Amino acid sequence: MSDARKKVLVFRALPPDQMARLQAAHDVSFADPKKDRAAFDAALPEAQGLIGSSFPIDAGVIAAAPKLEVVSSVSVGVDNYDLAALHARHIVLAHTPGVLDETVADTVFALLMATSRRVVELATLVREGRWDRNIGEDLFGFDVHGKTLGLLGFGRIGQAIARRAALGFGMPVLYHARRPVDLAAQAPELQGRAHHTPLPQLLDRADFVVAMLPLTPQTRGMVDAGLFAQMKPGAVFINGGRGATVDEAALLAALDSGHLRAAGLDVFAREPLPLDSPLRTHPKVTPLPHIGSATHETRHGMAELAVSNLLDALAGRRPAAVYDTAAS
Repeated sequence: MSDARKKVLVFRALPPDQMARLQAAHDVSFADPKKDRAAFDAALPEAQGLIGSSFPIDAGVIAAAPKLEVVSSVSVGVDNYDLAALHARHIVLAHTPGVLDETVADTVFALLMATSRRVVELATLVREGRWDRNIGEDLFGFDVHGKTLGLLGFGRIGQAIARRAALGFGMPVLYHARRPVDLAAQAPELQGRAHHTPLPQLLDRADFVVAMLPLTPQTRGMVDAGLFAQMKPGAVFINGGRGATVDEAALLAALDSGHLRAAGLDVFAREPLPLDSPLRTHPKVTPLPHIGSATHETRHGMAELAVSNLLDALAGRRPAAVYDTAAS
């Protein structure tokens, strides 16, 4: 245990109350590397703790911080971090699982609803003054209730999506994961309602395919032309996990051919989405600017957990949410 003040570098803005928690315990500096890389680099040699998100903490950054003890990410995903370099230096990596599960599930289900009922397209029709008669069949959407949901990935967020689908909309739920989930222990309310299913059968049967995959060497580009071809004709594809798990050119081809009816995307291989990306304006795509956890309540909760993780690690205590860099 240590009560000594240490040097903390904040690399993405925190809520004022959480910044105050850090400042009460340690010497804190702030430098957003996306806006002032020189200031960020200048603070690294003395930094014992880093806290922030949405910026790559790669081997070069880690090497430039010889005193670094902990990196606390205000995120669940860790694809912005060089796990091998952190592990080699025995630097703790903390993150924020759990806090955002329900909020991300809300966002994903909103995308599912919006794509199937053509919500954005039809709202634009009204906004632009083109609603001058009752809409015809060419603008009808499709039901969501009772349709089959297929989940690629079935962690906490996948289970939260499944609860909304099965309990709220009467949807049969199929999921594909490396191993079946013990529903009796983890999600008893989904027993008999969610079923571990081989990938080919899931793709063949699901009306909605929702990808909630982490980004790893194994999942990068996993959702490719082959998988899209196996999906049920007229299926809707939703990605709320990581953009780079999807071959975006293959997705566009599946939409253009009519094999897929629509896609809802909160994540992309490049973010922000380039202006010249066909996904930005494609009539069958509902794109969101990576807002999965972007509510006032959830973002504050993530920051609060990230600060607690950092304070615990710098005091010699094990943080509540440590990512195992050795397992990656």
